Amino acid sequence: MKTSREEPTQLLRVEHTVVTRADRALAWKVFSNVDMCPRFSDLYGDIRWLGEPWMAGSHMNIELKSPVGTVVDHVITVCAPPHLVAWIDHIHGDTMEQWVHFRPVPTGGTEIHTWADLVGTTTTLGGRDVREGVTEFIRTWYNRFSAECDRLAR
Repeated sequence: MKTSREEPTQLLRVEHTVVTRADRALAWKVFSNVDMCPRFSDLYGDIRWLGEPWMAGSHMNIELKSPVGTVVDHVITVCAPPHLVAWIDHIHGDTMEQWVHFRPVPTGGTEIHTWADLVGTTTTLGGRDVREGVTEFIRTWYNRFSAECDRLAR
């Protein structure tokens, strides 16, 4: 496992918004189905809940296959379906807090807005800049998620 660590601690904020034709109930149903996660990113391996799914305090272990094989400890902090969900991830000594809001669009559909703050000293992971990798992952995941919601809303 190749990681590069430097001081001082760095902060990265990523924000991304997508809009889908799906209503909030359908968007949440797709979002909360962890079996669908591999459709939105090829980085996923095994995903396992420890505790009641989608409850504050529950843990989800997410195996990532690349850029280096690792397991992310994903701890749910807030969950109010279909309005919002938040969690904290721990990976390689770094921490990421992420919130996802599902907001109805007046003309129909749902706006899904996410923001994530990554704090830690890891600057590269598997030879790749962490900031670029996290930003690309979030954008790709939510764009594919939105496309799947659109497909199911037809």
